[in-house]
Amino acid sequence: MTVALLCTPALVGALPATAADRPAGPAPLRILLSNDDGFDAPGIRAVYDRLTAAGYEVTIVAPLHNNSGAGTKINSVPTVTVQHPEEHVWAVDGTPGDSVLFGLYQVFKDKAPDLVISGTNFGPNYGTLANHSGTVGAAVAALENGVPAIAVSTDFTGGNPQATLNAMRPTADFTAKLVARLKERSKSGRLLPAGVGLNINHPVVGADGTGTAKGIAITTQDGGRIVTPSYSPAGGDTWNVSVAFAPGTPARGSDLEAVQDGRIAISPLSADWDAAPSDTAKATAALAGLHP
Repeated sequence: MTVALLCTPALVGALPATAADRPAGPAPLRILLSNDDGFDAPGIRAVYDRLTAAGYEVTIVAPLHNNSGAGTKINSVPTVTVQHPEEHVWAVDGTPGDSVLFGLYQVFKDKAPDLVISGTNFGPNYGTLANHSGTVGAAVAALENGVPAIAVSTDFTGGNPQATLNAMRPTADFTAKLVARLKERSKSGRLLPAGVGLNINHPVVGADGTGTAKGIAITTQDGGRIVTPSYSPAGGDTWNVSVAFAPGTPARGSDLEAVQDGRIAISPLSADWDAAPSDTAKATAALAGLHP
């Protein structure tokens, strides 16, 4: 089934009382599952199967097509095409952010989900990659609307995509364990602190990706350059583009360091880009005396 909906009317009015403001109660958690690889990608299906098996009520609302690298983009268009190919699955012809908004304001319009999970993504979203990640962007869209959110990614070590596909199973298993822990600790309250989400990066362990991670680490986002583009003329107004993926030496305590060490990186994130108080103080000092 395909439906075309007007975006603006769909977003009119306030979001229903968020899950953060109501107790989870004895009913199973209601989870909106999204991603940026597409609604039928292996990663999102692995997480869907695992969370459903764990007893959660899971609904996929994800892009119709691959939207990797879309970041936090939300399209401003008068209509959007949405397919409903199977029960509990909605495929939005838009970005990950568009998908989450359709989920919150249409699919879950009567009662907001307890949690939004985005992923698992094929490939990492650690360090500065997270700044441009559609996987993380979907989580940010949820946080902006008051719903707890988790972004999940499975590393890609290069040369063997099957290892990443295999590693999606332990990634999904860990995601289910994480959700269970959050539910247990929430004591029927909100699953995460207000405005705080989690960016999870799961390593590929073993040559075939089926190994178990060494442990977990609560990390910060590594600030080093990971991707370097290069350009060469191709005639006229056209340029050839190549991209080198070459993470440098990771910062201590960073998500990149943890994944390289075979641990699961858990980086708390927020939906704003406010600088730390010390950095704000430095910027204030640098601008002292400036006048229009």
